[in-house]
Parts: sequence; structure tokens; C-alpha cells
Amino acid sequence: MAEEILVIEDDQYIQELIAEYLKAQGYKVETASNGAEGYQMFKTGNFNLVLLDVMLPNMDGYSVCKMIRQHSTTPIIILTALSEEKDQLHAFELEADDYLAKPFSFNVLVKRVEAVLRRTKLDMKPKDLSYERLRLDCESYKAYLDDVPIEMTVREFTILAYLIENAGRTITREMILDRVWGYDFFGDSRLVDAHIKNIRKKIGVPYIQTIKGVGYLIEGKAR
Repeated sequence: MAEEILVIEDDQYIQELIAEYLKAQGYKVETASNGAEGYQMFKTGNFNLVLLDVMLPNMDGYSVCKMIRQHSTTPIIILTALSEEKDQLHAFELEADDYLAKPFSFNVLVKRVEAVLRRTKLDMKPKDLSYERLRLDCESYKAYLDDVPIEMTVREFTILAYLIENAGRTITREMILDRVWGYDFFGDSRLVDAHIKNIRKKIGVPYIQTIKGVGYLIEGKAR
């Protein structure tokens, strides 16, 4: 069955080009022209991924992303003409899975879509990981603290699992980018820091140590 993508983009020309290009790659595509319409379509649909513009009528893309994340971990790729570092970091702080600045190559867009969708399905072997009070179900991408569910995005889950799998070993930002993003990332590796910040807040326990100038470490061993 073809994977279904929701494109929320107010520029009709760009919207149509994205839709046509993705359909040519075998994806099913639905489109919305403003934030409110896009969010309503997301709530009533069953999408595998959302391509989300920032500058939208009625409700901007950041707001749409925040609302989707309140109840869903469906991957979101932000599309925007805003290319400042602060804009990128804000997108990742809102738990977007990727960020693509306009103008972009449609070939690159497809590769980003493929990478994000691949990571939602193939990143880890179907097994459980346990560390102290944490338990990760790597088949369903669900995390628990003392058996209480923790709401996490697929990318956050993947980062946490990677750190736990490598407990006792310092993992660099570049290693995380390579493992989790799965392609050469042309941007600031500090986007990893934004994801780690979200993970720390969600798990609520001080297991992830910062190794200054290098990366991150979880001490000990996973069970």
C-alpha cells in the first residue's frame, strides 16, 4: 500500500509541484492551503508523513506542528523560506523531524522524505531495551518510565535508544546525526542538542550526561 503524505502549503504553484513530484514517486498525496485546513485534514486522515510550510494563513506552521505533536508522533518535515539557525532550532524544539529551506531541489526533498519514512520503520531491531527505570519497546516505538508511557517522537525515541544501546560509551553529535538522520546533514549539529533537551524533559530523570565539546553519554549498561 502506498504511503500517504499530507502537504500543507499555501503557495498553489509549489503545492502542485510537490504533489505531482511525490505522486510520480508512488506516494499518495493530499494537500491543504492553510494551517487550519491542514490540521483538520490531519485529524481525520491517516497520514504517514506531513510536509508543512511555516508561513501559512489562519494558523502558521509552527502552531500546526505543536498541535499535531500534542497527540501524534507522525513524522513532520518543515518547509520554509526562513533559513536562520534560530528558525531551524525552533522547528526541532517543536519536535519536527526534519527541516528543508526554500528553494530546494525536488530530488533532495524526495530523499529527505525517504529517509524520514525509513527511520520510522527500520531503525531498530524488534526488541526491548531497559535502563534503570526506563523501558523501550523498539517494535512499537514506545517508551516507559516505571511502566508509565512517555510520549516521544520517532526521532527522539531513536536517539534515546541509540544512547541506551551504547551505554558506557560517549556518542558524538555527528554519530547521532549519521545514525538518526541517515544522510549528510548540511547544517548546525546543535539540532541534536535541541532533541536531547526534549528527551531529558520528557523522561524526567538525569540519565543523559553532556560530554562538553563532544556529545552525550549514558553510563553503565543496558539490560
